[in-house]
Amino acid sequence: MKFPKPSPWADMASQLVDVSMGRKHADLVVRGGRWVNVYSGEIVDDADIAISGGRFAWCGPDASHCIGPATEVIEADGRYLVPGLCDAHMHVESGMVTVTEFCRAVIPHGTTSMFIDPHEIANVLGLEGVRLMHDEALAMPVNVFVQMPSCVPSAPGLEHAGASLGSNAIAEAMTWENIIGLGEVMDFPGVAANTPRMTSAIAATMNAGKTVGGHFASPALDKAFHAYAAGGPADDHEGTRKEDAIARVRQGMRAMLRLGSAWYDVAEQVRAVTEEGLDPRNFILCTDDSHSGTLVNDGHMNRVVRHAIEQGLPPVTAIQMATLNTAQHFGVERELGSIAPGRLADFLLVDDLSELSISEVYGRGLKLAGSDGVAVDIPAFFYPDSAKNTVNMKRDLLAQDFDVPAPDGAGPVTVNVIGVVENQAPTRALQEELAVVDGMVCGDMRRDICQIALVERHKATGDVVNGFVSGFGYNQPCALASTVAHDSHHMIVVGTSKEDMALAANRLNEVGGGVTLFSQGVEKAMVEMPIAGLMSDERADIVAGKADQLVKAMADCGCTVNNAYMQHSLLALVVIPELRISDIGLVDVRTFEKVDLFV
Repeated sequence: MKFPKPSPWADMASQLVDVSMGRKHADLVVRGGRWVNVYSGEIVDDADIAISGGRFAWCGPDASHCIGPATEVIEADGRYLVPGLCDAHMHVESGMVTVTEFCRAVIPHGTTSMFIDPHEIANVLGLEGVRLMHDEALAMPVNVFVQMPSCVPSAPGLEHAGASLGSNAIAEAMTWENIIGLGEVMDFPGVAANTPRMTSAIAATMNAGKTVGGHFASPALDKAFHAYAAGGPADDHEGTRKEDAIARVRQGMRAMLRLGSAWYDVAEQVRAVTEEGLDPRNFILCTDDSHSGTLVNDGHMNRVVRHAIEQGLPPVTAIQMATLNTAQHFGVERELGSIAPGRLADFLLVDDLSELSISEVYGRGLKLAGSDGVAVDIPAFFYPDSAKNTVNMKRDLLAQDFDVPAPDGAGPVTVNVIGVVENQAPTRALQEELAVVDGMVCGDMRRDICQIALVERHKATGDVVNGFVSGFGYNQPCALASTVAHDSHHMIVVGTSKEDMALAANRLNEVGGGVTLFSQGVEKAMVEMPIAGLMSDERADIVAGKADQLVKAMADCGCTVNNAYMQHSLLALVVIPELRISDIGLVDVRTFEKVDLFV
C-alpha cells in the first residue's frame, strides 16, 4: 500500500475553506466526539471533525454540512478525539529494527510523529547511513522527521567510531528535505569551550532556521551549563532531577522528560510542574529510547503520557507535552500537534483519557490501526549490502584476550569499576579490591563484579580493552556481547566467564552483528542485527520475541536489572558520567580524561 502525502496547506487552503463552508464535501467526518483541544487546554463535548485531502477542514459542532454522498462518516460515540502523539527525541536503532518496522510497532500505540536522531548508524556508516534512514522515513504513513547527527564521534580524542562527520556534512544535510534540525549536541564541553567543531555545526543549523537539539549530561549547573544554553542548544533530555528541569526551562530551553525502556526520568522532573507550578508549555515528553520488546508489549508514547498522568499531571496537560509542545518546539505547529483546521489529520479515538486506551489511529486522514492493535501494512525498505557486514574483527578471539594482568608482583589490587545504576543512564565510578590468581586480576561473582571488554569492530585492529563492571547481578558463568554500544558502536562484552566472552564475541562476528548471550558454552539467546550491526531486517514482532528470550536468558543467569540490555548498550557512552569504557581505555566523564584501570 502506498501512502500519498497531503499537499501543502497553502495549496489546499481554498479546498479546506470550501469544505468548511459546505461548498465541497469532506472525505471523512467523525461525529460526536470529545475534542481534546490542546490550544485551549479543554475538552469540548459533542464535537465533529471533517477531513479533506489528509488535513482537518472543520473542527467544531455539527459538521453535517460537510457530508456528501462519498463522505465516510464515523460515529465517535463520545470517545475522545486526541491529536496523534509525538516522540520528541529518540533513536530508531535502539528499537533493534528499521524505521519501517519501528513505525509498524508504534502506530497502534498512537504515535504519529517522531523526531529521530540516527547518530547510531552515522557512527558506523557515516553520511550514507543518515541518508538511508532519511529516505526510509520519507516513505512512512506517519511523520518521521530526521535530526542531523551533530557529534560523530561523540567525544573526539576519547573514542574512535566507524565514521566521522564534519561541518561540511552537517551543512549539506541541512538542505535535505526531511532534516528538521541538529541532533543532540553531546559534546557539551566543546560548546562551552567554543571549539570550531561545535560552533560550526550549531551555526549551520541556526543559519538554516532549524532547531538545535541538546544533551547536557553533567549534574553541575555551573558556568558551563549557562554557556551551553548561550551556545544554542534549545532542549535537553539528560535531566534526572527536579532542579535539572527547572534550570533548563529558566534558561529558555525545553526540558525533555524521558521514559524509555530503561530510563525513568519523568517522575522526578515533572515535579517542577506539579509541585513548583512552572509553566508546562516548555516541558516535552519523549522516550530516548525503547527497545522492540517494550514497543510491542508495553507501548510507546502512550506509555509515557499515561505515566506522566500517574505522576499528577492533568490528562490534557500531559497530552499537550506529547503533542503541541513538541510541534511548537520544532517549528511545525502549523502542520501537526493538534486537532485544528489546516493541520495534518493525525488523530486518535480514545476510550479512556487517563488510561489513554486507543481504539483507532488515523494518520493524514487514513485509518492506520484499530482496536486489534494491528497497523496497516507498510512496504519494506531494503538496505543495500554496503549497510551490512560491518563487523570487522581481525581474528577470532580466545579466552586469553580477556585476561587482565596485574602489576608485577601485586597481590590483591584496587581497580576502577563501572557501576550500573538501574533505570538511569549515568553510571557510578567505583573502586573495588580484587584478587589476583596466577598473575591475572579476577572478577568476583559473589560481589557482583564481572569483566567488561570493548572489542574494536570497525577497522579490524584486533584491539581489546578490558575492565570491570558491577550491577548486573550475574551469578553463573555467562557472557553478553553486543555490537550496539553507544555511540561508537564497537562490540561490548560483559561476562563472568572468559570462555563465554570469546564465544559470544566470535558469534557476533559470524552473523554480522547483534546481541547474544552464552552460558557455559551454549548460546541461550540471539538477536541478529545485520544492518550496521544495529538493526534487524526482520519484523518487529519477531525481533520483540527474540528480545524477550534475551531478557529471560539474562534473568536465568541471575540478572535482575530492569532492561539490563539497555544498560549494557550504554557502557561505552563517553558523554554521560561517571565512568565508561572506550577503545582507548577507561574514561572518567566527570573530567573527560582517560583513567588507569588500577588505582
